[in-house]
Amino acid sequence: MREVSPVRLSEVFVEFADTLVDDFDVVEFLQTVTVRTAELVGVSAVGLLLADQGGQLRFMAASDEATKMLELFQLQHREGPCLEAFRSGRPVVNADLRTAYVQWPRFAPRAVETGHRWVHAIPLRLRSEGIGALNLFGVDSQMLSPASVAIAQALADVTTIGLLQERTIRRGEKLTEQLQGALNSRVTIEQAKGALARVHNVTVDAAFELLRGYARNNSRKLADVAQAVVTDPRSVPELMLT
Repeated sequence: MREVSPVRLSEVFVEFADTLVDDFDVVEFLQTVTVRTAELVGVSAVGLLLADQGGQLRFMAASDEATKMLELFQLQHREGPCLEAFRSGRPVVNADLRTAYVQWPRFAPRAVETGHRWVHAIPLRLRSEGIGALNLFGVDSQMLSPASVAIAQALADVTTIGLLQERTIRRGEKLTEQLQGALNSRVTIEQAKGALARVHNVTVDAAFELLRGYARNNSRKLADVAQAVVTDPRSVPELMLT
């Protein structure tokens, strides 16, 4: 684990908890969660899955495009650490992917092929109700220390708290409805990423950064900018012009 200063850790906790603002963007918030978790815990990649209104896990955010594809593979084949943590309500701690072929016969080989050696999954829970799971991947032989596990769990807990206190909850909207809206927005964001990647001839990761940068610089929600790219590209000429 890389050493994290208490000041930096406090800054991220405040960032995660500070969701009571008018322009709060659930999708952007969860994307930030994956990036900050990878930074603080010192892992190679992080993915985040949320449950829809039917209780099924869906992809929500990842620290990079390769991790997104691995999470989608996990969902497609209905096996893997995130699903296990979500179903059981208990974390999957430092699972060695090279010895997990019996446990996850399809997921483990795919994860190893992408360069990962171990995985750690943390359920996101609201009391007894599971709302999602956070997946942490490592590429070297050093697994998470107890201190790293504690930080990862704290980040998962603060993420759940951030979602709970978001302003739509104060308007009486159920958490499941809020998260379903975020999941629906994610579909449009994926379409926009593909469009920008084609227009600018860049990777999907780079296209996502273009999308996020434009949203931030123009004080707009990520989902709203993505919708404009998909349905009315002429309304965002700065973003669509090469």
